[in-house]
Amino acid sequence: MSTTGDPSSPGLPPDERIEIIEKTTPFKGYFRVDRYRLRHRKFDGGWTDEMAREIFERGHAAAVLLYDPTLDHVVLIEQFRLGAHTAGLEPWLIEVVAGIIDPGETAEAVVRREAVEEAGCAITALHPIGRFLATPGGSSESLEIFCGRVDASKAGGIHGLDHEGEDIRVLPISRAAAQQKLAEGAIVNMTAVVALQWLALNYTELMRIWK
Repeated sequence: MSTTGDPSSPGLPPDERIEIIEKTTPFKGYFRVDRYRLRHRKFDGGWTDEMAREIFERGHAAAVLLYDPTLDHVVLIEQFRLGAHTAGLEPWLIEVVAGIIDPGETAEAVVRREAVEEAGCAITALHPIGRFLATPGGSSESLEIFCGRVDASKAGGIHGLDHEGEDIRVLPISRAAAQQKLAEGAIVNMTAVVALQWLALNYTELMRIWK
């Protein structure tokens, strides 16, 4: 499918440094691929030549690092990822809970829902970590990450929604063990890496807030 889009496409913030000449949609399925013809200002004040770029549109996402400050445990998850397999890496990845933000949803609502669905944990407090771009060279996706307070004493088992093909193993481990896995390179999911590094850097302040 190929449709010509309005260069002033809704959803694109206006920016006088960027000229969108044409937008088309060569693919639209569960995800969408948009193709842009554009040029932008250069650092010397001039303009680039016209270029073409494809952007993968999959929506925006939210993720949460589940943490029990009483036990000093994090609750991670493990699941199969085809992208990791096609990249030649171990396809069962250690991750944090995450989900796509549907229209009308807040990031906070998403992580609370996904924590129950993917890990069987109820979040009692949320602390923002930040909003990040996943792969800005080829996708518009942004990811809002939180740290969520949970009771990890009964966390474990297999979770996920059958109709979404989810088969998720819950991994409650000590904060120190999680940092060791990170140091050993056993955690390669970037969202999990960011969240665990944040906890390592901000542990003292988080404990002050959650005391």
